[in-house]
Amino acid sequence: MRVIVDIGHPAHVHFFKNAIWNLEKKGHQVLVVSRDKDVVIELLNAYNIPHTVLSKVKKGKIYLLEELFIRESKLYKIARKFNPDLFIGILSPEAAHVAWALGKKSIIFNDTEHAELAQKMTYPFCDIICTPASFKKDVGPKQIRYRGYHEMAYLHPAYFSPNPEVLKELGVEAGETFVILRFISWGAHHDVGQHGINNKLPLIQELEKFGKVFISSEGQMAEEFDKYKIKVPSEKIHSLLYYATLCVGEGATMAVESAILGTPSIYVSSLAGSMGNFSELEENYGLLFNYSNSEAALKKAVELLKDPELKKTWGLKRDALLRDKVDVTEFMVKLIEGIPGEKRGEKKGFSVSKVSDESHV
Repeated sequence: MRVIVDIGHPAHVHFFKNAIWNLEKKGHQVLVVSRDKDVVIELLNAYNIPHTVLSKVKKGKIYLLEELFIRESKLYKIARKFNPDLFIGILSPEAAHVAWALGKKSIIFNDTEHAELAQKMTYPFCDIICTPASFKKDVGPKQIRYRGYHEMAYLHPAYFSPNPEVLKELGVEAGETFVILRFISWGAHHDVGQHGINNKLPLIQELEKFGKVFISSEGQMAEEFDKYKIKVPSEKIHSLLYYATLCVGEGATMAVESAILGTPSIYVSSLAGSMGNFSELEENYGLLFNYSNSEAALKKAVELLKDPELKKTWGLKRDALLRDKVDVTEFMVKLIEGIPGEKRGEKKGFSVSKVSDESHV
């Protein structure tokens, strides 16, 4: 099978990397197209994943439509030469559009309920929409639900083992209390009108009473925060999250990553409570806390940091979560291999139900 994988965000690199390697080991041909956003290129190069850059992100939401046109044009030309059987991406309009234009099949993954514009642009053109079982929306007959989260495709114990050596790079001793803060740029199409932490400096000053504070930022930080910036390679961030005492941030992906790794996670956003995976992690497993109010989030952070058994308790919660969830990469590979190779319409009887593995639902 010939597969094109569209990667537009650092989290997409992690989500697809194990599936890409597994497919290649099985003899499938995989072509990766990328977007120069944040540390996407850095990560792909660090993992030795060959890729073709379609576009570079420009500042300002007014450029999103222009960039989409560029991505679709370049992807169409590449796909004509590569002749793929299947396109896959995370809520990728360009992958769905080009697949549809060429009469090919596409699988779109999505875990963000409020990304309504991208959904309207993508769903009508794709063949399968994969969402976590916790996804709050029913998107129709194309939908396949699975028992997991995007982040489990790379943080499941089958693929991830934390490396304690990274602590030396950060200047932290084993067992030492430290907190990771995550700030985002709020430049995505689904971030319009939203907000996150509005008390950054008081938050840092209060957390520093308990231990060291480090910041991971999607965009340029104010000069006063420079001394807190994490200075380790991006591909090592998950080991840091595993060993961190607490993670507080505006970034949805890192919030879920921390929770899955057994690190208490506080998500601060006006979007808090709107996504099914966040609600499930809080209500069913107690691994994550959602707040739209920054002051309430700070109060919860202080409460958690005062608990001497914090990491031990969260480790047990993580164990319960892993018992309930599937290997998302394995699910993805089986789903891809179950797709008929012919063009749309040439294989009679093609349907979502025939390629879905119900054991994962």
